[in-house]
Amino acid sequence: MLTKENTFTEYPDIVTTKQMMQMLRIGRNKAFQLLNGDIPSIRIGRLHKIPKIFIIEYLNKQSARN
Repeated sequence: MLTKENTFTEYPDIVTTKQMMQMLRIGRNKAFQLLNGDIPSIRIGRLHKIPKIFIIEYLNKQSARN
């Protein structure tokens, strides 16, 4: 199981969309699909700020399904 302490330690606790794309190795379209459904984010104007813990929780859910 992935945890905040052992996963993506090189990234800050709150990441941008671009950083999330790098973390998950996904493109822009997939990133915005996830932000509009599977991964909660905080929207400030046009920018999305994503708490890293939400990305880790998403990955844990996906690995539990497989």
